[in-house]
Amino acid sequence: MRIEESEGVSASRKHLVFAYYVTGHGFGHATRVVEVVRNLILAGHDVHVVTGAPDFVFTSEIQSPRLFIRKVLLDCGAVQADALTVDRLASLEKYSETAVKPRESILATEIEWLNSIKADLVVSDVVPVACRAAADAGIRSVCVTNFSWDFIYAEYVMAAGNHHRSIVWQIAEDYSHCEFLIRLPGYCPMPAFRDVIDVPLVVRRLHKTRKEVRKELGISDDVKLVILNFGGQPAGWKLKEEYLPSGWLGLYYQCGVEMIRRDLLIGHWKPYLERAISLKPCYEGGINGGEVAAHILQETAIGKNYASDKFSGARRLRDAIVLGYQLQRVPGRDISIPEWYASAEDELNKSTGSPTAQIIENGSLTSICTDDFEILHGDLQGLQDTKSFLKSLAELDIIYDSEKNTEKRQIRERKAAAGLFNWEEDIYVARAPGRLDVMGGIADYSGSLVLQMPTREACHVAVQKNHPSKHRLWKHAQARQNVRGQGPTPVLQIVSYGSELSNRSPTFDMDLSDFMDGEMPISYDKAKKYFAQDPSQKALLISDLNYSYMEIQVSSAVPEGKGVSSSASVEVASMSAIAAAHENHIVGAPCGVMDQMTSACGEANKLLAMVCQVKIIHAADKNFAKGVHMIRNNAKPVVGGADYGSVRIGAFMGRKMIKSRASSTLSRSQPSDELEDNSVDLLNAEASLDYLCNLPPHRFEALYAKVLPESILGETFLEKYADHNDAVTVIDEKRTYVVRAPAKHPIYENFRVKAFKALLTSASSEEQFTALGELLYQCHYSYSACGLGSDGTDRLVRLVQEMQHRKSSNSVDGTLYGAKITGGGSGGTVCVIGRNCLVSSQQILEIQHRYKAGTGYLPFIFEGSSPGSGKFGYLRIRRPLPRS
Repeated sequence: MRIEESEGVSASRKHLVFAYYVTGHGFGHATRVVEVVRNLILAGHDVHVVTGAPDFVFTSEIQSPRLFIRKVLLDCGAVQADALTVDRLASLEKYSETAVKPRESILATEIEWLNSIKADLVVSDVVPVACRAAADAGIRSVCVTNFSWDFIYAEYVMAAGNHHRSIVWQIAEDYSHCEFLIRLPGYCPMPAFRDVIDVPLVVRRLHKTRKEVRKELGISDDVKLVILNFGGQPAGWKLKEEYLPSGWLGLYYQCGVEMIRRDLLIGHWKPYLERAISLKPCYEGGINGGEVAAHILQETAIGKNYASDKFSGARRLRDAIVLGYQLQRVPGRDISIPEWYASAEDELNKSTGSPTAQIIENGSLTSICTDDFEILHGDLQGLQDTKSFLKSLAELDIIYDSEKNTEKRQIRERKAAAGLFNWEEDIYVARAPGRLDVMGGIADYSGSLVLQMPTREACHVAVQKNHPSKHRLWKHAQARQNVRGQGPTPVLQIVSYGSELSNRSPTFDMDLSDFMDGEMPISYDKAKKYFAQDPSQKALLISDLNYSYMEIQVSSAVPEGKGVSSSASVEVASMSAIAAAHENHIVGAPCGVMDQMTSACGEANKLLAMVCQVKIIHAADKNFAKGVHMIRNNAKPVVGGADYGSVRIGAFMGRKMIKSRASSTLSRSQPSDELEDNSVDLLNAEASLDYLCNLPPHRFEALYAKVLPESILGETFLEKYADHNDAVTVIDEKRTYVVRAPAKHPIYENFRVKAFKALLTSASSEEQFTALGELLYQCHYSYSACGLGSDGTDRLVRLVQEMQHRKSSNSVDGTLYGAKITGGGSGGTVCVIGRNCLVSSQQILEIQHRYKAGTGYLPFIFEGSSPGSGKFGYLRIRRPLPRS
């Protein structure tokens, strides 16, 4: 709901007490709280402000005995190295120290305090624990903000490590206890809140006019100014005179412009400032948000019910949002999705970013228009998600042509994408699926045989290269072109769907000429230095590009962070489309090869077997693949456990130790020793071991298992061995790494995968399925020994075991036989094998409901498979000419 006007905060007949919590991140929150508090006090109420901000922030605006300031800091916001650089890991660690570890004592203290002041309403901007404390104290609560910390920290988790995921969930769950959100202009997606009331801008009162300020500073009216404000923090860099256009002293001319971080840091300011000075105010709403918000808070405290009371407490988050990632689902499978979450999606114009989540009208799929594009090359292969993607692509043309579109609040990426393509030119479309890790998992980087299967869910990428005369540049990119005065230069523009709910920027662009050194691409080191200007970007190696204008649209239905290789599907689809349109290559990946190879070379309903040393690939048994089930855990993640990177480092440490041990044994041996020739040969091979998986399990147990330490400090390892010889990971000297289990896992996993593959060629029998299932179980518990996994995936595996061994399952009709966690092991998805029959499907559904009954979270069942990008090829499409 939206409230624009208010007749002021009329004095209530009832004297009220408000507890107003203010986040510890900067003064911006505190200064807007001041305006709301001032109006509450004018209406005759007491306000207790809980804050870490200095008293003068409040007392300079409010001099009243009804204002009480309690100096307590209950959250920390973001830790910044400077005004422009956030230390994501430090922010999460500080929040853990500030709000997670002392949580129980904080709650107890706040409940006691709220009761002592007899608070009528708790207001939060935007301290998460305040909402939970209010709920436990039996007091209503409301949040007032334009962003929430679950949204902000979700991005940090992606950069700093998934072991902090529970912080995001705890914050979102705390917010879900408040009754509704008073949402301020300039807001981010905040789906943790069930109900929303929009209010005008909350701004402090002016004390001096523009003219008075200029006079006081001695600046004449004809001088153009740029005002830089970093919230009182040092900027970390110096302003240079050449950053500003001629005639500028320093920005404020009624309006402002958003400047790309990269351009800010390198001093490319002129086009932005010239654009800013040409603008007129565009905000048409009121500026009495403090007054409106205070009125709503007063009415709520008196007893008025603004919320719709659909759900209560943490139940609102049951099927909502994980780590800021959008809720993944397909039509007909949206069971138990709360209405309030659907409303949150409506606020974002149903930004699903998923071609699988097709448009629903009157309970059925809309018809797929076959006249949208002329297919000049390739075949749809009957893939419904590809048809849906082409449909959404065609709709962009309508959005671009309609300046007065009825959807006035089109989501940012759709508006950006609407002008992306030239519909008179060819567009290249590629498709790449995710992958299910049946066997092999985290042993691929150690050279193991792996068995993988492509999923039905896939990523689509559309690419177009254009002639400069037909290229549509975004405004800031056009400004860069104009200021150089050298005519059109090559530009890359990318739009990613689903960004609003996955905490990413929806657009990215760069001038490809920045990466040219004369006629040749710049070196990798220069590219790294270029991106180092903006710490939020990562280096990109570009070589052998045929430079031209290029637009890219990315839309993926592969769930993120769930162990089914969403990143690989994006990589492969992007590279396939670019290769079809442009024949260029972008190289570099920090993982093994199995994810990308499966996404590229997989075939529908077939297992892909690959030795991750010489890239030998072939398809395995087709019928067995149909007996594979995938269940995605939707439960709240937990803190703790190892992460993929540290396990990989432990494995490479183990390999280095094994090689060192073998070399030492050889050097100590004398010609008269009893070493047989074959033993010498084995030790020589082990002293030069390229891949852990080439070490047989019996040799590992005989010579190396007992000498490998359980764990080792990074500094200790480096002192003795100098390096672990892995080019894509770096050892942290202060961190302790598990070694024995990560080294043992690929050695035994390679043996298990070979046994698994051999069993597939044998006759189908109860013994065959039992053995296959046992290998999956062994793999799962080997993951656990490495420190990988999650409570959710462990529970799913236990449910499969219980289903397998209950008496009613021991029938000739078949049942389930085994399960394991998939992918990098950070939680998310389990692979289950069973007979390809109705009984197995029924048991999977039973496991789904038993899991929900035990946790409150409904897991998602993946169904089906689809071809890899190689099998799909690419589509070359063009809009048909209008009929005369």
